[in-house]
Amino acid sequence: MKTLKLSLLFGFCFLMLQNGFGQIEKAPARSEGEGPWSQLIIRGATMINGTLAPPQGPVDIVVENNIITQVSVVGYPGVPINPSRRPALKPGGKELNAEGMYIMPGFVDTHAHIGGTSQGTPAEYVFKLWMGHGVTTIADPASGNGIDWTLEHKRKSTKNEITAPRIMAYTAFGSKLNGGTGREDISSPEQAVEWVRLNAKKGADGIKFFGAEPEVMAAALKENKNLGLRSKMHHAQVYVGRWNVLHSARAGLTAMEHWYGLPEALFDDRTVQDYSLDYNYQNEQDRFGEAGQLWTQAAKPYSDKWNAVMNELLELDFTLSPTMVIYEANRDLSRARRAEWHEEYTLPSLWEFYSPSRQSHGSYWHYWGTEREIDWKKNYELWMTFINEYKNRGGRVTVGTDAGFIYELYGFSYPREMELLREAGFHPLEIIKAATLNGAESLGMDDKIGTIAVGKLADFVITEENPLVNLKTLYGTGAIKLMEDNTIQRVGGVKYTIKDGIIYDAKQLLEDVKEIVRKEKEKTNYKILQPGIKG
Repeated sequence: MKTLKLSLLFGFCFLMLQNGFGQIEKAPARSEGEGPWSQLIIRGATMINGTLAPPQGPVDIVVENNIITQVSVVGYPGVPINPSRRPALKPGGKELNAEGMYIMPGFVDTHAHIGGTSQGTPAEYVFKLWMGHGVTTIADPASGNGIDWTLEHKRKSTKNEITAPRIMAYTAFGSKLNGGTGREDISSPEQAVEWVRLNAKKGADGIKFFGAEPEVMAAALKENKNLGLRSKMHHAQVYVGRWNVLHSARAGLTAMEHWYGLPEALFDDRTVQDYSLDYNYQNEQDRFGEAGQLWTQAAKPYSDKWNAVMNELLELDFTLSPTMVIYEANRDLSRARRAEWHEEYTLPSLWEFYSPSRQSHGSYWHYWGTEREIDWKKNYELWMTFINEYKNRGGRVTVGTDAGFIYELYGFSYPREMELLREAGFHPLEIIKAATLNGAESLGMDDKIGTIAVGKLADFVITEENPLVNLKTLYGTGAIKLMEDNTIQRVGGVKYTIKDGIIYDAKQLLEDVKEIVRKEKEKTNYKILQPGIKG
């Protein structure tokens, strides 16, 4: 099944556009979810907002025509609620009993590719994995199915014609804007400005950059900022020697993806990564393996250089979307390969894409060993130190996943990214803020989503377990718990995902995904005898 042949110059998403691999299967018409109603009242939940406020409850939340109109504290824990204190239900309205449950704003994934054509992941599969984990808004960085395809699904999601998160469409810089996939040649500032204007006219929400000549990058970012659009960037190694994160932020980039370009901005005793002399960027193991040595080559934490770079990024109101989860297999390959959800939720075609290959992006396990994993563990320690301190000094950090590659599954990778932020030093309340308000701010949507507040849209995540106590309860597979009667049970998982006032049974959405996977395995007689080896 490993038939995909591509150059790895700028990463899979960009090359998918350049070579024109087509589009994934479109999402079907929505048949899930209850509502919307003229009025929805969510009763008695404990609210964990995206504002760093401590949990508070019980609260009743009133929604009318998809707008939050009232958030009322209606009592005290362990005390019966006085009905006279509660908002009244109007005729034709809907009550959702959430007593004993926890409610949060809908989650935002700031780096969420809508499938990949070579992975065989249809839109329904991807969308339901996200919605089943409480993700109600995504930013598609690069619009790998073509900007017209992404905008079509954005419109359908806005109208709730499909079961899908709210979509923000970012176009890969230089991609064709005529509805097809492929890449235009942009070699001058004038061409860059023209493309940026056409992209805005097309209706895109922003641009995803990988790199270009400095004068082209400067012109494109300036025009994009003038037009009021957002921007993201994966600083590709083939350009980062002349254009790192500081260059981008100064030119108007609003958010960086991953961490490429940041250690290079922190160099204080060199100008280039210490590449092995037989390094080849087209060799994925070279690329990812030696990337794991990069943070140790940067300025030391809290040094003058380190502080100077951080302070400048803070002054520029720059956003970090670290996507730590997408690299985690580098420090513990066995854990990533044997995550318990793969068996029932990972499509065979996606599993095959993950397995070692010289051609598929991120499938670089040619001969991955202990030394590489040790390098990456050190890499994470330094990277996490920067991210945590950036947050401590008031910087914006979001939750993004980049799932669909490197053994990271859509939806399931979201709580794992939260766990990694916890490891980095974030308080669980800071993690909820990163997942909600910070994500909304980074997309320019904080006037509509990101917190539970009057006037905002009715996007919520409702759980039966307290996620602040155990983030693992946010996984679709839940968490294992020894009960008082000495039985072992799985608890958790999102109970309800509410988007635009429509109530979705999150567990049923994940059951739908399991059925998609089961049917595909049955059709292809697919069995995994060993990880990554087809039987």
